[in-house]
Amino acid sequence: MNSHKNARLTAHGRYLLVQRIAQQGLKSAAALLRAAVSHYAALGASIKRLITDNGSAYRSGLFAKTFQALGIKHTFTRPYRPHTNGKAERFIQTCLREWAYGRTWNTSEEREAWLASFLAYYNARRPHSALGYQPPASRLGENNLLKLNS
Repeated sequence: MNSHKNARLTAHGRYLLVQRIAQQGLKSAAALLRAAVSHYAALGASIKRLITDNGSAYRSGLFAKTFQALGIKHTFTRPYRPHTNGKAERFIQTCLREWAYGRTWNTSEEREAWLASFLAYYNARRPHSALGYQPPASRLGENNLLKLNS
């Protein structure tokens, strides 16, 4: 199956949601946005603002209507300025280094099977220097910066 990964990263919390999508496009981008809102709501966090790159799915009318319906402010990264999407880019580097290429896998399927475990570790236990060496999950609850600064 030809599928893609799509990462959703909160601006200050660094708490990650990664989902497999069968095909990139307008409908899957809007569905991922709704899934992210539901996921973070279950954690007690709300999404007030989301930054995306300038891909056609993110610039579509359907995506704009989805943002409007969910009450989320949508902003775009600046073209040819990768540092404006730095947190997402940094996560991708970390994910590749610590999960995808951090050990030898017998098969791609074996590596894929470990993704959920890696994300659970990343969100609940992995220390982050930008968070005072606390894991992203420490930002949930009474110190919920996801709510205050998302």
